[in-house]
Amino acid sequence: MQKYIHALSWAIGTFMAVAVFTVAVDAPVSQTAAAEKSAKKPMTKAFPHSQKCKRCHLRVFEEWEASAQSRSILSSPFRVSLERYRSSSGDEEGKMCFRCHAPSVLEYPEHTRVYIKEIESGDPRLDGVGCSQCHLIKDVDPEQHPPHPAYQLERTVFGSYKKPVENLAHQSVPTELYSQSQYCVTCHENLPGHEKLPDLLGPWQETKTQKAGKNCQACHMPEAFGESANGERNRKISNHSFPGRFGKVRADAVNVKVETAVKGEKSEVTVTVQSLVPHNLPLPHPGWSRVELDLTILGKNLRKAYGEKRYYERVFGTKDGKSTVFDFEAVKVLKDNVLKPEEQRVETFTFPTPKNAPSMDVVVTMTYAPIYGPDAFVKEVEQRAALGKKDRAFKPVQIIRFKENILLEDFKKTAG
Repeated sequence: MQKYIHALSWAIGTFMAVAVFTVAVDAPVSQTAAAEKSAKKPMTKAFPHSQKCKRCHLRVFEEWEASAQSRSILSSPFRVSLERYRSSSGDEEGKMCFRCHAPSVLEYPEHTRVYIKEIESGDPRLDGVGCSQCHLIKDVDPEQHPPHPAYQLERTVFGSYKKPVENLAHQSVPTELYSQSQYCVTCHENLPGHEKLPDLLGPWQETKTQKAGKNCQACHMPEAFGESANGERNRKISNHSFPGRFGKVRADAVNVKVETAVKGEKSEVTVTVQSLVPHNLPLPHPGWSRVELDLTILGKNLRKAYGEKRYYERVFGTKDGKSTVFDFEAVKVLKDNVLKPEEQRVETFTFPTPKNAPSMDVVVTMTYAPIYGPDAFVKEVEQRAALGKKDRAFKPVQIIRFKENILLEDFKKTAG
């Protein structure tokens, strides 16, 4: 009797196990997907806010907080551009923009609406590009364009430091990826969906800088000495303010040589601009990015006698052939005179020699130019910015300045 009961129990158990396995295998795909979705951790758990990292990494947090990355979904130009893109492209969820400005949506595409509501609130509680959006990337697929980051959403944090300290907050795993330029181009190669347009960086892989082993991080995450985590012993660390347009690194972007020739009533200034960076200058995204080269001549009593501005920029064209500062509307390039990687450019200016002046001041300035575009767009950016016209988008940022006083021989002759 006991053998019979044991055999019956075994048969029932086997039948139920097979039945459960069969149901699991034969379950409709939608049910399986729904189960996976329900098992997926909340986005705020998978991508913790940078405020949580601040508890142990105060220095890094403060650097990041001052960076453009921390404002990837906060800046007024982005918010206004996002609205225009959503209304004109048919992509109401703005997935193209969030691909880089809030890459969490690569793992949580259903959260684009959440981001939109957060942005519309004017005070987002979510990070766009924060600690977790960068340090949870395990690998990058270079075969896709732009290269696609592969996230590992667990307790493992990746970085470049080869001797991480064990801690209770997370596991730290060093990887060479974080010291390679390939890591950065996931968001800086080209505009997603606009791969037919020229890429943003130019042929950076062929530059002397890159071949010498100097990667993006060497300039944009310069090495320093200090503590990474609070109370940790000092060591080599990377700066997380990501200097570029803003930061001292811009002073090393170009060399300028100025030569002046006075030829009677006409004078000539030759400016040789040598780009020192291994990528286009400026990067032509957003579409209003441009570098201004300004020549100012000061004559008698330091009054302005002549002025001329030239721009290094990429001008985009719509399908109607009209120029636009919104590269997401572009189907072609109308003009492209950005400084190519490590390019040398010679500019010649000819102007009337100042009269009745013993000398003239030659002033050459290169700056990142302020935002520009249609009046309605610029006005809305100003209205949305907390500081209005004082917002950094409206401020020129000086790269380099040269000034020289030139004696005018003809004045001496006249005076004599």
